[in-house]
Amino acid sequence: MITTNDVDEFTKAMDEQRYFDAHEVLEKPWFVNRSKKTKEVQLLKGFINACVSFELYKRGRITASKNVWKTYLKYRQLLFKTGSKKIKLYYDIFLKIENTKKGLS
Repeated sequence: MITTNDVDEFTKAMDEQRYFDAHEVLEKPWFVNRSKKTKEVQLLKGFINACVSFELYKRGRITASKNVWKTYLKYRQLLFKTGSKKIKLYYDIFLKIENTKKGLS
C-alpha cells in the first residue's frame, strides 16, 4: 500500500511545513483502498487527518484543528495492530506526526 518513496515525500513535505502536500501524498494510497475497512487503511486515514489538523493550525483555525486531531488519535492506536509488513514505514510516519505536534504545541 505505502512505499518508501511515499514516506520520503511525506517527510519532505512535513519538514517544509507543507501539510496539505503531505496529506496528498498519503491520500494517494488511501484513496485506492478506501473501500477496504482494514486496520491499515484506517491507520492511513488517521495519518491523513493529522496532516489536515496541522494545515488547519497553520491557517489559524485552532478549534477545527483540535477536532480533526481527535480523529487522528482515534486511529493512531491501530499502529501496531495492522499486521502490515510495512510497519517500519508506518512507524516513521507516526514519529514525524508526533514530533511535528510537539513542535506546534
